[in-house]
Amino acid sequence: MKLLATIAVFGMAAVTFAAEGLAAQDMRRVTEPVVPPVCQTLKAELMAPGGIAAVDEQRLDTARLQKGLDGCAPGHALELASDGEHNAFLSGPIELRTGVTLLVDKGVTLYGSRDPKVYEKSPGSCGVVNDEKAGCRTLIVADHADDAGIMGDGVIDGRGGAKLLVDGKDSSKTWWDLAEDARGHNGQKDRRQQVPRLIEMNASNNFTIYRITLKNSANFHVVYHHGDGFTVWGLKIDTPRKARNTDGVDPSASKNITITHSYIRDGDDNIAIKGGDGPVTNMTVSHNHFYWGHGMSIGSETNAGVSAIRVTDLSLDGDDDAIRIKSNPSRGGLVHDVVYDDVCIRNSKAPVFLDTNYNYPGKATNLFPVYEEITLRNVRIAGGGRFQLNGYDHTHRIGVRFDGVELEDPPGDYKFVVNHTDVTLGPGPVNFPLSGTDSTVSGKAGKGKLAGCAAMFVAFPGEAGNRE
Repeated sequence: MKLLATIAVFGMAAVTFAAEGLAAQDMRRVTEPVVPPVCQTLKAELMAPGGIAAVDEQRLDTARLQKGLDGCAPGHALELASDGEHNAFLSGPIELRTGVTLLVDKGVTLYGSRDPKVYEKSPGSCGVVNDEKAGCRTLIVADHADDAGIMGDGVIDGRGGAKLLVDGKDSSKTWWDLAEDARGHNGQKDRRQQVPRLIEMNASNNFTIYRITLKNSANFHVVYHHGDGFTVWGLKIDTPRKARNTDGVDPSASKNITITHSYIRDGDDNIAIKGGDGPVTNMTVSHNHFYWGHGMSIGSETNAGVSAIRVTDLSLDGDDDAIRIKSNPSRGGLVHDVVYDDVCIRNSKAPVFLDTNYNYPGKATNLFPVYEEITLRNVRIAGGGRFQLNGYDHTHRIGVRFDGVELEDPPGDYKFVVNHTDVTLGPGPVNFPLSGTDSTVSGKAGKGKLAGCAAMFVAFPGEAGNRE
């Protein structure tokens, strides 16, 4: 990993990147965040050596957490601390306030309640499968809360794999079971699992997430929507591969975003950039490690546009997909000026997946995806898999440059699918042939060999290996 210059700013951050020819696209200057001064310390009243005890499931800390956040002055943090063997908080939905940081100490876990009634937007709306829009409130929300944040070396656990409570008793279903129940089978369309997200920010500029560990979200872990200025630094997300729809970090309709020095494994996209009801632009993803999940994704909502994205110094170890841009004519738009530089991929089912016909429902909305100025530079791939460059038609194409893309295995270990795509080679080396339907290959690949990836693949923090 490359060293960064550091300038301390309370609760905020700015990015100073090493000068190596790759311009940072976040227009702010982001440095490592600093924890703001504490306004109040709340002591844990619950013990959770193996999780929250059944007898404590109704002892919610929601009210005192919200009171603490409401009473904290801007520029300060509400600290959650242990008290002897008491190291756990249990909460339903809480709301952050402008300028206030939620600080979770090392050794402390904030657990989400497993009672759907706590999250209901209306009676019976949460903890079910139906065709309605979102029926559950999010565990932690920031709405028009500028300069707020979530920090600390503690844990926030959504308990997605724990049995739900119904009338105070364990049911047979978990949040993740509901996600599976909603999956369409035998040609049937998916329904909607009504489950809570873990953290969601709306119109909250200059929001910071720093060092916290997020686990077992029932749905998406982090959603940042309609904001200007979002810093994620030192985040760890640790959720099982089979936990459906558990995206890691989803920036949506926002600008000036940095995600850096983070470790992410989950059951869906590690990062998903979504340009649905607004464009996403000026985003930097640097010095990160992904494990299982669906990779460094853009889409599937791209109809408002995605641009000026820089991904650098990224390892993807065992992801189902790795470099992934996905959309379809029901939600497509222009994705352009996207650079992936210094990326190492191994054991991915689809190391490169650019698809304009992803999960197309067949509705003729004429929102055709077009991908232009996509650059893969210094990308090394091992372990075989599918290499897909699938433009929509002759008019709506993919334009991609391979400037140093190297397979560490024979090309025969990979399946290449290329349609309606214009590939430019060079100046870096490319060690495999490309051809396809209604596709062109131009330019000239250079000679030589790219640097190896051994130092970039590291174990998930606290582990000797990459367990499942």
